[in-house]
Amino acid sequence: MSKILLAIHYCFYVYMIMILVRCLLTWIPVIDWDNPIVKLFTDSVDIYLNLFRKFIPPLGMFDLSPVVAMIALMFLERICLYSAVLVLSILGAGA
Repeated sequence: MSKILLAIHYCFYVYMIMILVRCLLTWIPVIDWDNPIVKLFTDSVDIYLNLFRKFIPPLGMFDLSPVVAMIALMFLERICLYSAVLVLSILGAGA
């Protein structure tokens, strides 16, 4: 059971790191945004961030949507972990 919970945690952790890296990439002026690898990376993160950008306008030059998105992702992780523990305990997959 702990391996399943750890896998869920690591999936959310990797995506949070991806959001952080996406934010840090905007500070580097020489990034080629048309590079296929960079484009794949940014598209995979922006699909989630755009959900929050619809409701949270930037404050001047600061975009607070990644902060709210990461907080929402933490809550979603907890819900998934608690749900997985509940389902696994019901199914008898303890220990």
